[in-house]
Amino acid sequence: MASRSQPTDVAAFLADLAHPQDAAIRRLREVILAADARIGEGIKWNAPSFHVEGRHFATMQLRRADRLLLVLHLGAGKKAMPDGAIADPDGLLTWLGPDRATCSFSGVQDVDAHAAALQSLLRQWMAHA
Repeated sequence: MASRSQPTDVAAFLADLAHPQDAAIRRLREVILAADARIGEGIKWNAPSFHVEGRHFATMQLRRADRLLLVLHLGAGKKAMPDGAIADPDGLLTWLGPDRATCSFSGVQDVDAHAAALQSLLRQWMAHA
């Protein structure tokens, strides 16, 4: 079982980050880490990234000032999510391909409003990552 790796690295990254969505980024990080005790974190692609048992499955995208994106992926090797593997009753996912999807948040309130649904999605996604 992998332990949470180097949370201070992510904390230091966020402390130095000047981003209009700072509060949403911090809240989204909390929601993700609370989804499963096995989730570790680090910095990948110049943003917080999350993994379980060494396999990365989610990375924040911090390019936009008005929105925060969470990219769900199946790691470096191309593979497809099995049909019907992810139940998304709240319609949070925008599929970019068979191996990637995003969730978009407009701010802290949006993250909070969808926290439970997001955690359910993350648990499902991790089972396939």
